Amino acid sequence: MSRQVILASTSPRRRQLMKVLDIKFKAVDSGYEEVMHQHMGHRQLVMFLAFGKAKAAAKKYPSSIIIAADTIVSFKGKAIGKPKSKSEAYKMLQSFSGKAHYVISGVVVMDAKNKQALSFTDSVKVYFKKLSAKDIKKYLASGEAMDKAGAYGFIGKGFNLVEKIEGDLTVDLGLPLGFVFNALEKLGMEV
Repeated sequence: MSRQVILASTSPRRRQLMKVLDIKFKAVDSGYEEVMHQHMGHRQLVMFLAFGKAKAAAKKYPSSIIIAADTIVSFKGKAIGKPKSKSEAYKMLQSFSGKAHYVISGVVVMDAKNKQALSFTDSVKVYFKKLSAKDIKKYLASGEAMDKAGAYGFIGKGFNLVEKIEGDLTVDLGLPLGFVFNALEKLGMEV
């Protein structure tokens, strides 16, 4: 009998990526309250947040396989999450203009029933184009900026902000698919 797979995320990008794996899953809000602990290393922070989401979802779905992830932007030594306002989003995008930053994603695949968890973190380097105030305002008007770490997403209109990416695109999109696939197999799922 196959187990229920829970994606502890409301991110449309993560749901879209999960569909690539061609497995049945249910996307839910974990209910976990994210707090950006700036004293943690950035990889440690994404894993802390991903584990928090996985544990919260496991309480609601105790016999399921839980997939939880978190993504942050690392820029000039600071962890950057989702903007709280349009003016904060504008400042983020303006600071990235013509520069490179890192996108770091952490993912946990947890067997809630057996309390077994596999985790992974990776990063990609993202180079932004030189952006004008008009470019930034146009992107902000699209409405895409507010629910994304660093105030942009590579899929959608944010594609126009990026010059190039070095690394695994699925890490940048917030769900490293190679790891998720392998972790599901290790936990005995047929994928």
